[in-house]
Amino acid sequence: MGKYKVILFDLDGTLSDPKVGITKSVQYALHKMDIIESDIDKLECFIGPPLHVSFAEYYHLDTKNTKKAIDLYRERFKEKGMFENELYSNIPMLLKSLTERGYILVVATSKPTVFAEKILEYFNINKYFERIVGSNLDGTRASKTEIIQYILDKYTDYTIGDFIMIGDRKHDMIGAINTGIDSIGVTYGYGSSEELSCVNPTYIVDNVDQLNDIFLDSEEIKS
Repeated sequence: MGKYKVILFDLDGTLSDPKVGITKSVQYALHKMDIIESDIDKLECFIGPPLHVSFAEYYHLDTKNTKKAIDLYRERFKEKGMFENELYSNIPMLLKSLTERGYILVVATSKPTVFAEKILEYFNINKYFERIVGSNLDGTRASKTEIIQYILDKYTDYTIGDFIMIGDRKHDMIGAINTGIDSIGVTYGYGSSEELSCVNPTYIVDNVDQLNDIFLDSEEIKS
């Protein structure tokens, strides 16, 4: 094993491409609230950040209507949206290799834990993760900083330097910075290289193979 021992993975835009399920569920919620958005590409901004942040920021909903929108979103998402999703190429191979080499893998997502668990089980990759940590359905523990800190508090036998966060949006990198751990920004998801560069991740990669290379290089240096 190399420098890192516990690897935190974001879910949406990092392990899987959830565009269809998320954008159509947002579209459904907006439509129910008499807001018509015919172009789902415009809703990609909802992939990654907590829903209450995105509904408020992009559609200027107040607290009451944001809660209503999230409830409507989940109405469709739990029925079909979570399964309108596909793994990025080589993800299962990467996870299998990392676990065989002794790394502890943990999912750190702003998506509610109950949905994340079902998605990972659907793809049959839940077996690679020691923990799956997301937000609570009541909206608490939604920020990536809170989620990462919750995970760190569960692994008190490890030092800060043993952890690294992998994600595709600035929120993942900011969460890592706020908790003092290293990070890898991936550009194959929904955050641009410009967005990621602005928050100074430890590494930036363009594909899954480059992710594996970082850990291989770390192992070679340590040996």
